[in-house]
Amino acid sequence: MSLSRRRFLASSLGLAIAGPAAAQSYGQTFKVENDEGRPVANMRLPGEITGQIQELRGVTYVGPREAEVTLYEFFDYNCPWCRKAAADVTALAASDPALRIGLVHNPILSPMSAQAAKVSLAVQRKLGSAAAFAFYGQLLATKGQIDGLKALEIGAKTGVPRAELEQIADSDAVREAMRAHMTVAANLGLTATPSYVLGNTGVLGHPGVKSLAKMIGAMRRCDQIACG
Repeated sequence: MSLSRRRFLASSLGLAIAGPAAAQSYGQTFKVENDEGRPVANMRLPGEITGQIQELRGVTYVGPREAEVTLYEFFDYNCPWCRKAAADVTALAASDPALRIGLVHNPILSPMSAQAAKVSLAVQRKLGSAAAFAFYGQLLATKGQIDGLKALEIGAKTGVPRAELEQIADSDAVREAMRAHMTVAANLGLTATPSYVLGNTGVLGHPGVKSLAKMIGAMRRCDQIACG
């Protein structure tokens, strides 16, 4: 991307504030702990909004469509904890083939995050979820700040010509998809990155892979992230 073509920034700031965040109390609806034994903030979410997640375009999915449990991660490519989360989410996908995972973009930290998200959405649109999931892991494993240029550099390794990838990333379809992702995140009150949605419960921050696995197990047993 040349300096004259940084139109990835177009509307990025507007997207970052799309949708009014509902007032939330970030306490503990369920008593769950992270991998270090500290309380994990979580809250009940309105079902009419969580139901909108599966209608979003551009969500990257891995795992079976008929899965009993789906874990949604709302993330930002420049969130430090999202780097650890990406490794853990990738490990969960490998260790729990019955789990369905959905990656939802919420680039609220910077315009550079929005640039990278648009490239990621372009990879998903062109090559599908398997390639986009691999891209997510590769990009979050790179060092330093992640922007559109870095995302294009990694994205070009998928075999899609860089110019084509940039064109897709700058399309109205991708811009609208990202706006929709961020609007749902804002309306759910998911102001922390990463955040997770399991059923109608929101989990704020990354609790660690062991804690997530426990919550997923509880969802299978009693349809909530912790059983009585």
